[in-house]
Amino acid sequence: MNRYIEDPLEPLGVAFGILLVLIGIGTLVGMPWAHKSGSALLMVGQIVGAIAAIGIGAALAWVTRT
Repeated sequence: MNRYIEDPLEPLGVAFGILLVLIGIGTLVGMPWAHKSGSALLMVGQIVGAIAAIGIGAALAWVTRT
């Protein structure tokens, strides 16, 4: 089937959203906060940033797709 894409940038938005989700998951799995000699605030900031990347990426892919 030939699917007509109304927005030519739709695949780019979905791909970038998926990339953000994968980066966020990779950050959580890699545990970069375990290798830094920082405070607990730094650890919390990195966890929140990784979760935010997952949320933003999922939202971007969803909004672009709908």
